[in-house]
Amino acid sequence: MNNNNSRRSFIKNTALTAAGFYIVPRHVLGRGFVAPSDKLNIAGIGAGGKAEVNLPYAWNNGAENIAALCDVDDRMAVKARAKWPNAPYYKDYRTLLDKEHKNIDAVIITTPDHMHAPIALAAMQLGKHVYCEKPLTHDIYEARVLTKAAAKYKIVTQMGNQGSSGDDTRKVETWIQQGVIGDVHTVHVWTNRPTWPQGIPTPTGKFDIPKEVDWDLWLGTAPYRDFNPIYLPAIWRGWTDFGTGSLGDMGCHFIDVPYRALNLGYPVAVSCSVGSVFSGFFKEEVYTDSYPPSSVTYIKFPARKTMGPVELVWYDGGIKPRRPDELMPVEQMGEWDGGIIFEGTKGKLMAGLFGRNPTLLPTKRMKETTLPGSKYPFVERGTEGHQTQWVNACKKGYGTYTSSSFDKSGPLTETVLMGNLAVKSYNYQEKNSKGEITYPGRKQLLWDGENQRITNFEPANQFVKRQYRGTYNLNI
Repeated sequence: MNNNNSRRSFIKNTALTAAGFYIVPRHVLGRGFVAPSDKLNIAGIGAGGKAEVNLPYAWNNGAENIAALCDVDDRMAVKARAKWPNAPYYKDYRTLLDKEHKNIDAVIITTPDHMHAPIALAAMQLGKHVYCEKPLTHDIYEARVLTKAAAKYKIVTQMGNQGSSGDDTRKVETWIQQGVIGDVHTVHVWTNRPTWPQGIPTPTGKFDIPKEVDWDLWLGTAPYRDFNPIYLPAIWRGWTDFGTGSLGDMGCHFIDVPYRALNLGYPVAVSCSVGSVFSGFFKEEVYTDSYPPSSVTYIKFPARKTMGPVELVWYDGGIKPRRPDELMPVEQMGEWDGGIIFEGTKGKLMAGLFGRNPTLLPTKRMKETTLPGSKYPFVERGTEGHQTQWVNACKKGYGTYTSSSFDKSGPLTETVLMGNLAVKSYNYQEKNSKGEITYPGRKQLLWDGENQRITNFEPANQFVKRQYRGTYNLNI
């Protein structure tokens, strides 16, 4: 589609002459315009893991074109390279963008969290539409940058929290906003994650770097450390330099539902408690390189228009909220991987991941209550999947609806990452005048969302924005 020769041929063969002017389709007039009849040329940056879902769905059995592939670990790219053998393959995303930018229209980013922001920004600056896996970014600051960049460069965006395109998310939003359970004041959200090691010390030992892995590129923006097989392929999620823990993995799925339903915006305060790790009798260990094995996070939001203040409580690592009295003993609370409970002045609403199976409590209310239909027109939410919705929007151009465009998923990601800021502040250590270790960040932290600053504990602000290694940057 972006091949110069094919464009010239297209103009020559199909342009119409009218009153001395050539009338041509708008997609040949500038970047970002794509004719709906054309294939979208997509680059996959990160070719394994979740890319094994994202790329085939976007490709849609050949309806679109996978035009280039990139991965720092050749082992992760084996299946993708076999499926699309004609797609040029690179290890460095910068090389791909430099050499293929004329041949691609969009990118799908499926890398560890710490590389999302620089890759997405680089693609947007070239006018490429972006689909980025959740969480949108590793840091709070990065999320704000990508939100602004999407608007500045006028490209179509989507974060990979596919539940946001589902009917259940919209159903919950409609019920809450139409007052089915009254004014919501508290929301409980929990997950069974982590399903990878957390609350563990930094690994030691020397290991040979596999020949298939470019370790320097894999580290990317993160501080240098020696290679260790414990970090890959997916165990990086538990390490603070690379991943965002349970919150980053599942928060953008679960918290998305109340965030939309309650129009939450920026929080005003956050606090937490975390699970302890002991290496001996009464010998508690604090590992700041790894997220804790479990945590509970309290995020407070101010009143919004006609809605009152809300406290959202997040639980992970096997911890769950108190079982509602309205739930019968034989009835399951949430689903196997977590759940959501809204508490309102006129009742409670329970749902699973992506808002699945929304149920009023007590459950007999489901038969007694006339529930409103979704406020979203069917034509807007469409029937296509999350990736296909983004592809179709890319073809129509900037301004076309996507469920999790960065103007929505950016602020959501900032809120999700507030929990990690609280966890990192909770484990922040100082020494008092006696040389004893203290934890001054174990308190409620007050947040100025507009300016992205903790106002009552300055050391916490180091967790808003990290320093990149090398020449990586986020200069818009």
